[in-house]
Amino acid sequence: MTTLPPLREVIARHGLSASKALGQNFLFDGQLLVRIAAVPGDLDGAEVLEVGPGPGGLTRALLAAGALVTAIERDRRCIPALAELADAYPGKLKVIEDDALKVDAPALFKGAPHIVSNLPYNVGTALLVGWLSGGWPPWWRSLTLMFQKEVAERIVAAADTPAYGRLAVLAQWRSTARIAMPVHRSAFTPPPKVMSAVVHIEPGEAPEGVAFPVLERLTAAAFGQRRKMLRQSLKGVAGAQEAMTAIGIDPMRRAETLSVAEFVALARMVGLRA
Repeated sequence: MTTLPPLREVIARHGLSASKALGQNFLFDGQLLVRIAAVPGDLDGAEVLEVGPGPGGLTRALLAAGALVTAIERDRRCIPALAELADAYPGKLKVIEDDALKVDAPALFKGAPHIVSNLPYNVGTALLVGWLSGGWPPWWRSLTLMFQKEVAERIVAAADTPAYGRLAVLAQWRSTARIAMPVHRSAFTPPPKVMSAVVHIEPGEAPEGVAFPVLERLTAAAFGQRRKMLRQSLKGVAGAQEAMTAIGIDPMRRAETLSVAEFVALARMVGLRA
């Protein structure tokens, strides 16, 4: 076991503080970080992508679990602290100082990595949608991500519930999503105003005959005007009205009442009529 100084000591020595502009909140609870690192399963020798490691709290837990970690951090204030971790685990940690939204992440790995991150709140949803939007099977093995609790609930929501929307459909139509654990706001420094939760997503089989761009267009239109009936909200999607008739979806329904399977069937039919 590599002996490291307490994380609070490292942060104090480097004069670090969480940046509100970068959506940062630091986690110090070592036992909680170990639990998060354990969610994907055995990481011994596995490649892992971590976005926004900050001073390296979760990074420590991932390295201790035997992972080969590639960390993308845009806050240059945190780079020296991460460099100390890289020295403590020779050949196990690669740090890239850049914006994760701009990095070609798949090119960084030989195989399919797990993505494990306490995501910065201001870019978390954008990163998730990007990871869900690519070719299938995806370039990653699993996603273990910290979100605000409200966002986490939207990702795993069932149809006809208040949290159900576009994010739930995109996360569930060809993968499984679950909340792995809640995280109390008091676990962070500084404590955010909201509770958080860790979401775990594993890829599954993609339904045949469904193009992601079609599904994305449908969900964007349907939930963009979620209080309107489908006949109105999908008016601008070519072939949607005919597709609803063909598969027996009542155009008087609203988007939140359609199951993920119904959105998939609708996307398949729209694609056939394109």
